[in-house]
Amino acid sequence: MFGRYLKRLARIWSGLSLAWQFVIAGGIGLLAVMLVVGLWVTSQIRDGVLHNSAATTALYVDSVIAPLLPDMRKSQELDDTVKRALDETLGQGALGKRLVSFKLWRRDGTVLYSKDAGLIGRQIKPNANLIAAFAGNVMVKYNRLEDEEDDKERSMGVPLLEIYNPVREPWSGEVVAVTEFYELSGDFEESLHSALLWTWLVVAGATAAALALLSGIVFRGSRTIVTQQAALEAKVSELQAALAQNSSLRQRVQRASRRAAAINERYLRRIGADLHDGPAQLVALAALRMDSPLLVDPTTSSTLREAEIAGIHKTLGEAMREIRGICNGLVLPQIETQAIADILRLAVAEHERRTDTKVLLTLPERLPELGTSEKISIYRFVQEGLNNAFRHGKGKGQQVRATTKGGKLLVEVVDTGPGFDPARSEGLGLAGLRERIESIGGQFETLTGPGGTRLVITLSVEEQP
Repeated sequence: MFGRYLKRLARIWSGLSLAWQFVIAGGIGLLAVMLVVGLWVTSQIRDGVLHNSAATTALYVDSVIAPLLPDMRKSQELDDTVKRALDETLGQGALGKRLVSFKLWRRDGTVLYSKDAGLIGRQIKPNANLIAAFAGNVMVKYNRLEDEEDDKERSMGVPLLEIYNPVREPWSGEVVAVTEFYELSGDFEESLHSALLWTWLVVAGATAAALALLSGIVFRGSRTIVTQQAALEAKVSELQAALAQNSSLRQRVQRASRRAAAINERYLRRIGADLHDGPAQLVALAALRMDSPLLVDPTTSSTLREAEIAGIHKTLGEAMREIRGICNGLVLPQIETQAIADILRLAVAEHERRTDTKVLLTLPERLPELGTSEKISIYRFVQEGLNNAFRHGKGKGQQVRATTKGGKLLVEVVDTGPGFDPARSEGLGLAGLRERIESIGGQFETLTGPGGTRLVITLSVEEQP
């Protein structure tokens, strides 16, 4: 049961902020310090007030009583004249009103005089205060009447100040007797309580002010820490997002590198196949015709020989045209210094010249400036898209559109041909375009159906004024 409560308190404590933990722990610590300091200060004040009051009263009583006493070194008891003088002095005037009891002690504990006549002549064992008074000290007790001779004073039921005052011989200063008297302490008690109350109020106020000041500093620091912690958490979140993005990009780059290697190999095979199936076959045909009997037989007429040579020349010319076509598809024009609009016009013009078809080009008033990689990617995208539109869509409804929206550049190649299945028919060209566009942070999208095909690339750009 106790352990469960401790665990619950530990959970509550751990759920508090550092500032509130400091306020609670600091408050408890300062309260303990306040109690210790307050008790010590009030004790010192109480003792100081008691001794000051006792010393003042003792000096006053001594100035009144001392002239009435005989030589206490020689007198072992008081005569009746001295007793009557003491009775008269202690029974009237201001001194009689303040003192409710009075005793005169001899060193051996004998009561030489008392307002209670029954105590005169009795010998009582000296207590610690009486012994200290014979040693020359003024001793005081407040409302502690525990001695056996204090029965009468206890029965009064009022707060009393019990004072032991040494009586000294005038010429030697030696203590020859001790007077013990009890003073009414009603005013003293009120003053003492007032002093102790103000002391506690000052100590409590100082403690509360210190706690409030420290708590203010801690709360301010806690708010600063919370703000910095929130900023740090935001930075950490951004860093984690950046790390995740970097990891994703790294994986994309690795996949793109693997796919690029495969696509490059396919490109090489495609170029090899194009060369083998086209120019190589024509060159081989021309080589075979070079060994034709029409050329080596001396009986062949000049007309047949010239016709054979013309055929060989035509075959080689076709091979050269196919080689130039393949080269033109591989070599880029000088587009590094050209604007995007000029590059789009160039790609459209090249396609129209090569295929003898028409392409509708739609451009906005202004396009952003891009880097060389983006320009090359856009040129290849339009080139490949128009080639596919011509090859698969029969060149119907060919269009090229460029738009800017929300800091992004969109380039579209559209045709109204029969469309194709992108899951099965995305060939080497489109696959290479997708890898090229995604490698520079863009997006490639293929939309196709019976009503035509629409290829779209999206690139993030910064608008230039």
